[in-house]
Amino acid sequence: MASQRSTTVDKNIVDLSKGRRNSDVARAVRRTRDRLSERAGNPVYDRELLKLHASAVLNTALAIPLTVLAASVAGFFLGVGTDIAAWALVTMTCYGGLALIARRVVHTETADIEPDEIRRAFLLGHFVSGLGWAYFAWLDCAQCQVEQFPVLKAVALLLVMAATAIISSSLRGALVATFALPVAAFALSFTMTPGWDPVDAIMAGLLAIALPFFTYVAGHLHSSAVMLLSFRAEKDMLIAELETAKAMSDEARRRAEEANLAKSRFLATMSHELRTPLNAILGFSEVMAAEVLGPLDNPTYREYASDIHASGKHLLHLINEILDLSRIEAGRYQLNEEPVTLIHVVEECCHLMELKARNKDIRIVQQFERDLPRLFADERSLRQIALNLLSNAVKFAPSGSEVRVRVGWTAGGGQYISVKDNGPGIPEDEIPVVLSAFGQGSIAIKSAEEGTGLGLPIVQGLLALHGGEFKLYSRLREGTEAIAIIPPQRVMEELPPVPQETRLVASGGRRR
Repeated sequence: MASQRSTTVDKNIVDLSKGRRNSDVARAVRRTRDRLSERAGNPVYDRELLKLHASAVLNTALAIPLTVLAASVAGFFLGVGTDIAAWALVTMTCYGGLALIARRVVHTETADIEPDEIRRAFLLGHFVSGLGWAYFAWLDCAQCQVEQFPVLKAVALLLVMAATAIISSSLRGALVATFALPVAAFALSFTMTPGWDPVDAIMAGLLAIALPFFTYVAGHLHSSAVMLLSFRAEKDMLIAELETAKAMSDEARRRAEEANLAKSRFLATMSHELRTPLNAILGFSEVMAAEVLGPLDNPTYREYASDIHASGKHLLHLINEILDLSRIEAGRYQLNEEPVTLIHVVEECCHLMELKARNKDIRIVQQFERDLPRLFADERSLRQIALNLLSNAVKFAPSGSEVRVRVGWTAGGGQYISVKDNGPGIPEDEIPVVLSAFGQGSIAIKSAEEGTGLGLPIVQGLLALHGGEFKLYSRLREGTEAIAIIPPQRVMEELPPVPQETRLVASGGRRR
């Protein structure tokens, strides 16, 4: 073979022709497993969460500054003037710094992120952006015409607080770092105002309650983000596992194809290289045993010639069975289908086995249902099925017993061959072994004649090609019954006789 075989254990092999790809797959599996085993607070998840937070900040980098700009424009019309412009400048500058931090994190590889350093930078950036909102909460509008200006400030802070809770949910503490100071500034502003309105106190209390509430909501969103990362890591692991399994299955398929090719070459070589000398051995040993060219003075030589002939026949039979089983397993066994009468085939096989059975004092009892219709099947295959079953029964049946052969209808409309003997039987746990190639039961090995263990597997394979079924029933010291079932689809319907009038019309009205 041109390709070299690996000496590694099968469960660890992957595609040998793609070494770099397989190492990448292995690293991906290890990396995703490590990621999946992490929990929040560990570096792997923290880096992912910081990446998510940076992306969220960048995606909303323009929304809040535009809101601030719109508020400043509205403040000019309300008469706040220079104060609102200063607030807008400070707030937009603070948010610009936060956006720069987020941009640096987004453009950094996840593995290169230092979680503690970036977390401190983000919290500092949020705190600085909160200074702008603290300035907004401290603003006063004594000269403007709006009576409920503190209420408007509180509503604006609530809206920005809700938006920040959604944006910064991936970073714990970001909401508190941003709005703890603005809420305190709002509460302090109305307490220092003489003659403060109770509505201002209500709005301050509302802000104080809203901050822990939105922190709680942000915590739930944070848990959802962690769960999302966990699911994504699990998906990556499954994909990597599938890639590995696919690589292993490809390698296993390649090896199976190589093994099948080697088997085919071996069988072709064995068929040619062994059959040719075997024919010479069989022919010459038969000539010597029959003393065709002259007598052999030593009788032991005649016995040796007979033994050589018998051994050659056994070896040729074994080679033929191996080749038949190989063709069946490879799906290359060609069926020559034609109308066949099952009873005639089984009768011929019983006659062939009669001499062997008589030598062991075994009687073959035939029980056939007559007038069975013909089957559309391969006659050679049916003959081999019947011969294999009869050979096994005669082989295991004790002297002086009988082998019962039955042919008839099945309950489903098919036909069957049943061969039953009174041999030692097969233990129930050994039946799968007996039905496998080269498999023989423990009792058979001790008591039976020499065999190859291929007869029943060949029967199963030939029946499967016909769409049939094979059943084996056995009990210790009570015998064995083997049943070969031909499906009803193989049974040919008998055509009705043609009426006399039809025959006259077909022959032009002339009687023949």
